[in-house]
Amino acid sequence: MGEAAQATLGVIGGSGLYDLAELEDVRRIRLPTPFGDPSDEFVLGTLSGVRVAFLPRHARGHRILPGELNFRANIHAMKQLGVRQLVGVGAVGSLREQIAPGDVVVPDQFIDRTFGRTATFFGGGVVAHLQFGDPVCAKLASAVSAAASSSGAKVHQGGTYVCMEGPQFSTRAESNLYRTWGASIIGMTNLQEAKLAREAEICFASLALCTDYDCWHESEAEVDVAAILAVLHANAKLATRTMIELAGTLPQGDCACRHALDGAIVTDRSTIPAEARERLRVIAGKYL
Repeated sequence: MGEAAQATLGVIGGSGLYDLAELEDVRRIRLPTPFGDPSDEFVLGTLSGVRVAFLPRHARGHRILPGELNFRANIHAMKQLGVRQLVGVGAVGSLREQIAPGDVVVPDQFIDRTFGRTATFFGGGVVAHLQFGDPVCAKLASAVSAAASSSGAKVHQGGTYVCMEGPQFSTRAESNLYRTWGASIIGMTNLQEAKLAREAEICFASLALCTDYDCWHESEAEVDVAAILAVLHANAKLATRTMIELAGTLPQGDCACRHALDGAIVTDRSTIPAEARERLRVIAGKYL
């Protein structure tokens, strides 16, 4: 693909973050994958001396629903670009009084409340079962927290992210239920990215930007899109500053995330179809 089209750090920008204007030596490319097309073209550039691949999750102009996202294509393309560390940036609602709009959460757990989304590269003749007890890379998450704090954010390190289907927001009953589960925030996208990044042996962490109190908070107004957009504007600037800081402080060395598929593929190699081998070449070729 060429050295200019390679990147170390991947950033998936969520609602309100559709570009990284501070990138230098910018190149824009489209990448086909065996799983279809990613959300948009990739913006490749340099931050703090590190090559970065940026992708707007919902496409520029915000045209793709959470449930319509081609998560597999997005993560596969990041792998094609050589990305080793990936940050999913996204807007979330708060399920805790102490997590106020404008705060940042770097979650370390997820609860899946989605349905009908494909969150594996495997199937079609190849079966793999990966460990996912700790769904984010602890080293990368710690670096993201530190970078956000250095960028002026109030950061909550750790917590549980409820990933809901959407596009509607929660009912009040659902919001209160999630609070009884001990969840911290609620969003619509990051869990599938975390699962697929693990299969792709890419370190993953989430930078969750809190925009509202969901609908559980009786003394606050119910979720209002106009108010959310105002917070998103400020959060997008914070996210950009955080990515600049993170690029200069990325964890170095090996990581268990990069060996996640070791021993995970249970299919007899002699039975794997040639088509499946080719489809999985970028993700798992060294194991097949």
